[in-house]
Amino acid sequence: MSYIPDDLRRQVVERAQNNCEYCLLNQAYALKSFEVDHIRAEKHGGSTTLDNLCLSCFDCNRHKGSGISSVDPFSDEVVPLFHPRRERWSEHFRLLDNGRIEGMTPRGRVTARLLNFNDPERTALRAMLIELRRYPSESDTTF
Repeated sequence: MSYIPDDLRRQVVERAQNNCEYCLLNQAYALKSFEVDHIRAEKHGGSTTLDNLCLSCFDCNRHKGSGISSVDPFSDEVVPLFHPRRERWSEHFRLLDNGRIEGMTPRGRVTARLLNFNDPERTALRAMLIELRRYPSESDTTF
């Protein structure tokens, strides 16, 4: 695992406005600290540069690991995961009132499944935050 310089880490957090770039949870509502994630893992040739790093909540990062793709449950094809630097969240995912995140495209489906977006605890937290008008964050421009 590479060392990510503090300045680069700050740039990633600032750009993400403290939101997980996969599930959109704001760090203020998380029990565990967010992490800077290599979108494309180093073992797959990813670099430690601003355009290959994103802010990830603990849950998304643990489920993603070094993964870069998964199998779409509809087509049974291998599909790359959502790339927060190159793609808009709202083109791949839909947020439902009950806190579930639905994948609308093959990338959205594989990402939602692999990163376990709809774990009951995560869904319940999002539903509560939606009711309080705290999710998604007002500062989130990807939604």
